[in-house]
Amino acid sequence: MEIYVVKPGDTVDAIAASYGISPESVIYNNQLLYPYALAVGQALLLSAPLTEAPSYFAFTNGYAYPFIDETVLTETLPFLSSLSVFSYGFTTEGELVPPALDDDFMIAAAINSRTRPILTLTPFGPDGQFNNYLITTMVNDESVKNTLLQNLLSTIQTKGFAGVDIDFEYILPGDRIPFAEFVADTRNFLAPYGYPVSVALAPKIADNQPGLLYEGKDYALLGQAADSVLLMTYEWGYTYGPPMAVAPINKVREVVDYAVTRIEPAKIDLGIPNYGYDFTLPYERGVSKARTISNLEAVQIAVRAGVPISFDETAMSPYFRYEENGIMHEVWFEDVRSLREKYSLLPEYGLRGIGVWQIMRLFRAGWLLFQDKFIINKSFG
Repeated sequence: MEIYVVKPGDTVDAIAASYGISPESVIYNNQLLYPYALAVGQALLLSAPLTEAPSYFAFTNGYAYPFIDETVLTETLPFLSSLSVFSYGFTTEGELVPPALDDDFMIAAAINSRTRPILTLTPFGPDGQFNNYLITTMVNDESVKNTLLQNLLSTIQTKGFAGVDIDFEYILPGDRIPFAEFVADTRNFLAPYGYPVSVALAPKIADNQPGLLYEGKDYALLGQAADSVLLMTYEWGYTYGPPMAVAPINKVREVVDYAVTRIEPAKIDLGIPNYGYDFTLPYERGVSKARTISNLEAVQIAVRAGVPISFDETAMSPYFRYEENGIMHEVWFEDVRSLREKYSLLPEYGLRGIGVWQIMRLFRAGWLLFQDKFIINKSFG
């Protein structure tokens, strides 16, 4: 497949004719909306004759909530090695807390698509936020930990899950080693039953990196403890921060450079954001709040506003500014150019695959591009 960047005066029909492909394929690949208006600077994924078959096997995981649109789920599953259902919590006694909505349809759909359904375990408190008191209580109490492990196994076997993903954040520095031991205990407990264990890692660049997101995550210990890890290489640009790329490639590369010195590269999945942010200007710390948008919505905003899309060559990410109701906005998002840069890190570093946060909104071009570059590992069972 080829990437084409829209120029002034371009139309879908003209672009398709110049490449000898159908307009319908351009519309389908890029989920264009009638009447198929384009923004200058917009990146389009075009179907071109295959010149070289992919040879790199890669795992793909996508996170999803049980309120995912079933059509989006059905279309995405063929591209996924595993589907992480978000999420299961637990109490201070080690009892599992299932999602508020039923997830059976997700599990069944995943299995039918030869995609492994994964139980995502999170330490959410009653307020729905990460709770480090829950973490501390569980990882330091063998009785609570053993109860949780038994409940995990029972739920996995009853519902048909194929593994566990441990997504704990804001771990206290004093729980760094007990948390790694919990991950190892979970893996050792579930391994005889054939269930792998993965763990999500905040994007560190040094062992002693300060901050509550980082100090409780020991890359070396967790890399040994788990079957695989997810580098959460996103959220540099975030809801309450200044306008910038969600996952600038220069920052992503710094994390990978560090990670491969502590963890076997074949165990590492690269985090991929499937969203962007619409920031308001000027940015005011503690006041400004960006709106989360899909990659498709970002382009639609540019089309409606009649503004060109630019591309930052350092972050390797698209962005643009527009004005609405007297307020200036700056939008950063992902397109096939920014994803191509991230995907290229897999063979460069020998990484296992990618983990997408999250798949609630379909970005077809991103999946088609990945499928064009890699053989998606769909081994199941």
